[in-house]
Amino acid sequence: MNKHRTTMWIAALAFLGVVASCKTLPNAEHLPETPAKAVPKVATAKGTLSQAQSSKLLTRRWANATPDLKSLAVLEEQATGVPLIAGNNVQLLFDGPATLRAMIEAVRAAKTSINLETYIFDQDPIGLQFAELLMEKRRQGVVVNVMYDSVGTVGTPQAFFDNMRAAGVNMLAFNPINPAKAKGNWSINNRDHRKILVVDGSVGFTGGINISADYANSSLFRSGRKSDKVDKDKVGWRDTHIRIDGPAVATLQYAFVNNWVRQEAGELLPAEYFPRLSPAGDKFLRVLATEPGSHSEIYKSLMVAINEAKKSVHVTSAYFVPDQQIVDALIAAAKRGVDVKLVLPGVSDHGLVMQAGRAFYEQLLAGGVKIFQLQVAVLHAKTVVVDGAWSTIGSANIDRRSFIHNYELNVVVIDPAFGRDMEAAFNEDLRSSKEVTLEQWRDRPWSDRIKEWASRLTEYWI
Repeated sequence: MNKHRTTMWIAALAFLGVVASCKTLPNAEHLPETPAKAVPKVATAKGTLSQAQSSKLLTRRWANATPDLKSLAVLEEQATGVPLIAGNNVQLLFDGPATLRAMIEAVRAAKTSINLETYIFDQDPIGLQFAELLMEKRRQGVVVNVMYDSVGTVGTPQAFFDNMRAAGVNMLAFNPINPAKAKGNWSINNRDHRKILVVDGSVGFTGGINISADYANSSLFRSGRKSDKVDKDKVGWRDTHIRIDGPAVATLQYAFVNNWVRQEAGELLPAEYFPRLSPAGDKFLRVLATEPGSHSEIYKSLMVAINEAKKSVHVTSAYFVPDQQIVDALIAAAKRGVDVKLVLPGVSDHGLVMQAGRAFYEQLLAGGVKIFQLQVAVLHAKTVVVDGAWSTIGSANIDRRSFIHNYELNVVVIDPAFGRDMEAAFNEDLRSSKEVTLEQWRDRPWSDRIKEWASRLTEYWI
């Protein structure tokens, strides 16, 4: 990172407290507790189904699910206002190298358009490979649009992006750090944290993985390595992504196009961005694309799922700095007999965030929540699976920055079979984690307590 960019970024952070006002999350007491109807709304490629059609389809697809699944889907719809989308195939991508290979394979097969939205786009071996491939596809006549966050890419040389632009790739720096370069409404505190790749309008990827060599190495789960001492610079990153085929891809595409237009970046090059999408599988999805000033749909969705949990709440969270309502919901679930487990970082690329999150450990542990710290990788995943049937994967961390300030996108998959895959992934995380007990935690050094206290003071901004 050159000195000029470093100075700009430090100045921007200093300016943060002036340009941003404190906002609050929705009051949990206002979340729905009783379903207003028996069947959730279901949308397909051909339009929204009637209640009778939805009921018939859900009965067939959720034949082996618990009776509470429809109720949860209805409550989530009431809280978010977003319907389920039927007819999708969802592939869980649990390993960084496998995810990057799948994305590169899809880009290589592109015929008409590639839309990439990412928080980080590094100039490293993976970033250079992606850039060269995008430029090659543009030379082949494929329309390529790339939107990257200006803060997330603050360390990436501008020449890297200029090379792609010169090759005909349509480039957009989201919310530039320098307000003089902004065309739309400028706010340094509102970042585009989404990770979206849509190819030919028919194949979609989303989750937590950026375009970076951090994910190029195995997360070391496969090696069976376990160690109490982990060097974050020598291990892989643990993250989760998904590939989607089917009608829900159009929602990812719309989120990309809408964000592009909001930046007043000019017209996208003509392409068939929204082809007719046929059913590709039997999965029901709810795509939650949030932005500053929206109605905190991702937060509401998470709160409803935790409140309705009957058996288990399994959270994997890279940056866990919850508000008190989430803490209370997790403890309430544990006290009613729900198996509440959190996999949190043992090593992190953001020490301040990790210490702020640890300030909640004692309250959570005393309330019956079980906490595990991942040891063999830098944790970057943001997933939750409830009762083995409700799952969420996306870009949003469990913190105020994600819920209030950032542009985020999470996908909710309501499906027992997919839930089993999520549970298997969670259990693999557990095998590579160390449990934190209340007795151990209360015996930690005072120096750690001071770090946690000091970090907690900054929790709204980090």
